[in-house]
Amino acid sequence: MTTQTENIIDLYQRHVMPTYTPALTLIRGRGTKVWDAEGKVYLDFSSGIAVTNLGHGHPGVLAAMREQAEQLIHVSNLHYNRPQALLARKLSGLTDGAKSFFCNSGAEANEALIKLARLRGNATGRFEIICMRKSFHGRTLATMAATGQDSIREGFEPVMPGFVYAELNDLESVRRAVSERTSAILLEAVQGEGGIQVATPEFMQGVRTLCDERDLLMFCDEVQCGMGRTGQWFGFQHAGVAPDAFSLAKSLGGGYPIGAVVARPALAEVMAPGKHASTFGGSPLACATALAVIETIEQEKLVARAATVGDRFKQALATKAQRFDRIREVRGRGLMIGLETDRPVKQLTDILTGMGLISIGGKGNVLRFLPPLTVRDNEIDEALEIIDDALLEWHGLSRDGEETDNATT
Repeated sequence: MTTQTENIIDLYQRHVMPTYTPALTLIRGRGTKVWDAEGKVYLDFSSGIAVTNLGHGHPGVLAAMREQAEQLIHVSNLHYNRPQALLARKLSGLTDGAKSFFCNSGAEANEALIKLARLRGNATGRFEIICMRKSFHGRTLATMAATGQDSIREGFEPVMPGFVYAELNDLESVRRAVSERTSAILLEAVQGEGGIQVATPEFMQGVRTLCDERDLLMFCDEVQCGMGRTGQWFGFQHAGVAPDAFSLAKSLGGGYPIGAVVARPALAEVMAPGKHASTFGGSPLACATALAVIETIEQEKLVARAATVGDRFKQALATKAQRFDRIREVRGRGLMIGLETDRPVKQLTDILTGMGLISIGGKGNVLRFLPPLTVRDNEIDEALEIIDDALLEWHGLSRDGEETDNATT
């Protein structure tokens, strides 16, 4: 007799395009925990790649979704809908009066930023955007071209023109990339897919000054590092700067698809009627859900908690780095933490998964931990114990530090 897991995998292999290599068959979640089809429980320290910031099945968000679904799920943007206006007002309050455009994903939000840069620079022939190497901005043709990773673009040539690349935290490399064609500079305050590379405050401030000096737009991709994950509402706030516009998605809806571009009012007016659109963007259900997510983060003071819990988690991991010679560095902000090793981390992630902790592999031999902002102290402690056991097994060590024959390479 086949198991439920085997049945689901068989359905995937028969009917789903092979664009992923799934690890688990998950069927239920509550808080920080998820269950697979055979009933095994895991601590989810991936949050669906920084999506479920409030964990799985938060009662406040579920209540808001049910209430809105019973009233009105979708209307086109040819009509007003109150939840969209309320969500835009909430985001405006978090960003000193900005205006929002709503879509469905991070890639769509970044596409809108790219169009905004081209639209604003069109009259003067400026269309290029300077992006950072190791960045990730999406999988569409434009956002793939903006992404500073050759492997993402491989096989999709010719790549869409209009993007040049500079080094994160190297302001001179950004200056050298500026030309008469440059319209904007796009960066992540913390690169997620790039291996938890943190932009320094000095670099962020330097980019802001450069944009002001050269009449360029400063754009921030906050898709993974936004919505409180780093211990501020938005990652760029650690540097005390304000971009001209930034993108949101992932955790904005707490698991329900929604993306947004948030722009200063004068720039927002560039997007005149007919210049951009989205059929599903800003639906009543999506906006009511996102509004409930933000209000819950506020009520439960989860931004501050991400900072304090994240510091404790990172410090504990740094202590482990002193014991295990395969760990090179622990870095990150808030609950966006990367553990860099001296070799690929696939085997380590597999060991962690087998022990009941879900993490994410990243570029540059980096293991990412992205637990929900609602993670409890005892769950952090449980995860640290699992990580310790996994590192021992990975290094081929016993509990007393003696070598075993089980080291993996």
